[in-house]
Amino acid sequence: MTDTATAPVPTPSSGTDVLVDVRGVKVHFPIKRGVIFDKVIGHVYAVDGVDLQIRRGETYGLVGESGCGKSTLGKAILNLEPPTEGSVVIDGTDIASLQGEELRRRRKDIQMVFQDPMSSLDPRQSVESLLVEGMRAHGLDTDGAATKKRLRELLAAVGLPPAALMKYPHEFSGGQRQRIGIARALSVEPKLIVADEPVSALDVSVQAQVINLLDDLQEEFDLTYLVIAHDLAVVRHISDRIGVMYLGGMVEEATADDLYAQPLHPYTRALLSAVPVPDPLVEDAREQILLTGDLPSPSNPPSGCRFHTRCPWRQETRCDSERPPLRVLDLPGMPATHKVACHFAEGIERGEIRPHTVTPVLVEPMDDGLGDDPFMGPASVTEVL
Repeated sequence: MTDTATAPVPTPSSGTDVLVDVRGVKVHFPIKRGVIFDKVIGHVYAVDGVDLQIRRGETYGLVGESGCGKSTLGKAILNLEPPTEGSVVIDGTDIASLQGEELRRRRKDIQMVFQDPMSSLDPRQSVESLLVEGMRAHGLDTDGAATKKRLRELLAAVGLPPAALMKYPHEFSGGQRQRIGIARALSVEPKLIVADEPVSALDVSVQAQVINLLDDLQEEFDLTYLVIAHDLAVVRHISDRIGVMYLGGMVEEATADDLYAQPLHPYTRALLSAVPVPDPLVEDAREQILLTGDLPSPSNPPSGCRFHTRCPWRQETRCDSERPPLRVLDLPGMPATHKVACHFAEGIERGEIRPHTVTPVLVEPMDDGLGDDPFMGPASVTEVL
């Protein structure tokens, strides 16, 4: 996806230098069929050309509906899922090109907080063992007394007592387990933390505690965050800038205040219109956009704009044939940090293009060359031969 270079705007918690520079990242998973010999018949385009930059000390929120590729992008940035194409430069080093021992050493600077705190912690290890494991792997466990002091400081930082070191994950609540996961990520003194849905499995009251904890830890340890979530309220509270993904691509990027005050992409408008407002008068008066049609398959995405099959502002020209780049719009007062991937965003914002009823588009199954029933294999080895 083509991106427009813009000068970064400093925020109170961030500098002007870029820590993470993602360029043209693609993650394609092969689809294979066969009984004796596997044959690649297509690909799942989970991430299909994404550019983004994260500055030191800031929090970048990544949102989108389930299946849009945001978690895969987060894993690709850490090289947990090797990119098919593109570069991921973190602090001057292309992480996507590293392998083996060189990549393992760089893991110290990039850590992840997973969505499910229970499944991400080994139930057979105590909290002390979980925290020391990463420190020992990166040569930070050189002095026993210093390590013990460091572990107590980590638990205090995430709001847990020293007695928690001797306990096991099943002895804690969901919020406490997530705090242990955060402490484990902090134990190796990283520069970047990718938090994949860090509060989605927690109660609402506990969510607020963990969000505030992440905010406090960012100031204390000078951290940079990539927060992946589908809860727009959570992302707005914690993020400096927000990127919106749809079907493997970035469709809008802006500061948190600008995105919520003036969403410009039709998909972002639909997302924000679904967020309930506690004031009944405002809720009844505001525009609500209900998307029709099914989400296209990432193995057979639409040509042109990926959103055109569900877009109420779709036009006959360009939408279904030309993929729009992420660009700054030609509108008065539009900041250079607000970028949108839509051919007709200016006309939509000025009211020159009106929404219309969307006719659901039938998503054709992928032609895999296996006949009318592509999921039915041969009845026997004789049939194969």
